[in-house]
Formats: sequence, structure tokens, C-alpha cells
Amino acid sequence: MRARRSVGAGVALAAVAALLAACTATPPAQPSATRTPTHRPTPSSSLPAIPAIPWQPSDQTTTLETGLDAPWSVVPLASGSALISERDSGTILERLPQGGTRVVGKVPAVVHNGEGGLLGLAVQNVSAPPFLYAYETTASDNRVVRMPLDGVPGSYSIGAPVDVIKGIPKAGNHDGGRIAFGPDGMLYVTAGDASNSTNAQDVNSLSGKILRLTPEGAVPNDNPFPGSPTWSYGHRNPQGIGWDSHGTMWASEFGQNTWDELNIIKPGSNYGWPNVEGIGNDPKYTDPVFQWKTSEASPSGLAVVGDTIFMSALRGERLWTIWTTGGGAPVTAKPFFDGTFGRIRDVVAHGNALWILTNNTDGRGSPRRGDDKLVEVPLIPAQSFKRPG
Repeated sequence: MRARRSVGAGVALAAVAALLAACTATPPAQPSATRTPTHRPTPSSSLPAIPAIPWQPSDQTTTLETGLDAPWSVVPLASGSALISERDSGTILERLPQGGTRVVGKVPAVVHNGEGGLLGLAVQNVSAPPFLYAYETTASDNRVVRMPLDGVPGSYSIGAPVDVIKGIPKAGNHDGGRIAFGPDGMLYVTAGDASNSTNAQDVNSLSGKILRLTPEGAVPNDNPFPGSPTWSYGHRNPQGIGWDSHGTMWASEFGQNTWDELNIIKPGSNYGWPNVEGIGNDPKYTDPVFQWKTSEASPSGLAVVGDTIFMSALRGERLWTIWTTGGGAPVTAKPFFDGTFGRIRDVVAHGNALWILTNNTDGRGSPRRGDDKLVEVPLIPAQSFKRPG
């Protein structure tokens, strides 16, 4: 067992508590894919629903854990624990409800190279035992596996991995890597272009795409391209996905040298890479609803609370808060914690707070004392908010 230092528990703001009390060309089919009816399980959660009002992070922060090694993804569990992936070693940590971490295990076959390794995590809670899903780079490809998650807080363990999807091209960079279950119960997977930009427009390639699968890895019968896991294409390196209270799917995406993007994802849409970077005003492609200079963003993980989007920034070293208009554009974006934590890899919602995962020990950042860290930030109603448009 590996022990980690816990600095403290999160701080809940009285204003938020009071508010919460008052508001209750068609790609070919994959050879191994089969078509199956779409089903819509309801994930379980012990966390309260958060009202769909404009939110922002408070200025109170609490460091929950320190000494993490190139962390990439954090997934809170309904039991009060959380799971954290460490990219380079392929290790999964359990963050205990009372604080501190222990090693759950290593995902077999993970091969770290550049940006590849053990990347995104997701948990499906509709089965017993639940399954832990992981996006991993292997010696030959990127793939998603699922493993039974057994135990209770303080004793979680993972079973043998089973492939959900394999054959996603890998490279030293642009590996995508985020996975999440949508409100429809389907598994969504972001796949980068693996440093071969033509793949993004090549409907025969799995890279440069957002993919949609059943939890078992089959192709849902309502995907836009029959027999194909492709949900959208023309992406360079999408790394954050989430859904708002209207059911709108949002995704953050690394640009090349000019523009990073926030996109509304619609099935079958082409987002233009490598022919367009940022807003191109070309009717053949779907433009982003917002764009940033790469020095201001280089986005990774994304969380949605109600209709407010929180987007982590690596090179930009800040947390972007984005207010939408009824599940769409126009949007307004404001930075928080500019330079406070260094590079931010992931952000997730945890009740009436955000959890922020820093990323300064991956070889590209400048590690600070205690890096890398898991930090909690309470949410408060947005101050002096002016609705977009």
C-alpha cells in the first residue's frame, strides 16, 4: 500500500448550501462491431442535483492530495472514494473518503510514450459489481478496456481487462483519451489524430474522431453512420466532453498553432481539421462556438454543472468558466486561477464543488512544491453575471 498525504477536506459555502436547500462519406463498419438496440440505464449517484443556474468557482481552495505522479483523470465514486489515473506508470489510485490514497493496481499492457499511457477513466455503476473503464496506450494501439471494480472504500481492486474497442491509432502525441458515459447510457471516446492529420477526414480511420459505443463495445443502432462507432469527425485532439441540462454535448479541443476550440457536438458532423483550425466560416464544416489562442488554453478535461462549463487549460494554466445560452451559443468565457496551479489536466464536478487535477510532473510543466495535486474549489452563484447575447 502506498500512502499519500491528505491536507484537508473541502469547504462548503453557506450561500451555496442555502441555495441548494431552496432549489431542489460513410465510414465502413468495424470488423468486430455489431449493431444493438440503444438502451438508457440511469447511473447511480449519492451526490445532490445542482440547480442549472450560472456558477463560478469561489476563491477558496483546499488541497486534498499531493505527490501525484503525472495524473490524467479523476473519477469520484458514489461510495465517497475516487479513482485517479497516473499516465506514465499505468497505476490507478484510490482517493479515500477520509483523505489519503492507496494503490488499486496497474492496468496491464500500458505503454507510456510521450502523451500516451493510462489516460481517461470512467465508471459504469449500473451493474454489480460496477465496471471501471480505462483508455490506454499499448505497444500497438490506443484502446478502451473495462475491468470489474470490486470492494468497498479502502479495499477496491480491479479484475482482468476486457477490450471494449481497440485499434485506435496511437502516437507520441494527439492521443485523445477522454471517456465518459452520456445521459443516454452510451460510452463516448475522444480519439486524437495521432499526428496524422489526414486521419481526421478519413472515414476509414478511428482517429480524429469522437466515438460512441454501447458499454460492451457494440455500435448503437442510432449512430449516424450505420455499423460505425464514429459519432463526429474532423477533430485534431479532443480531450474534454460533457453534457448540460439541455442534453447538449460539449467538447474541448487542442488546436495546432493558432486556435483552440469549444464545440457543440452533433452526430455525423465534420469539425474541419486539418482543413480548418478554429472558426473558418466554411459551410462544409461545423465551426466552434468559441475559440482561444493556444497560449491561453490548450484545453484538456471539461466539466459541466447545469449549464455552466468549466474547462481546464494546460499551457494556459487557468480554469475557464463558460456560460452558455439555453444549451447553445453564444457563450461567454472568463478565466479563473490564472497561474495559481500551473498546468491543469482535469476538472470534474463533485457535489457543489469542483475537483481540479494539476499536471506539472508530466515533463512539460514546472513542478511546484507538492505537485501534482488534487484541489477542491467550492462553487458559488456567478457574480455580476450578464447572460451571453
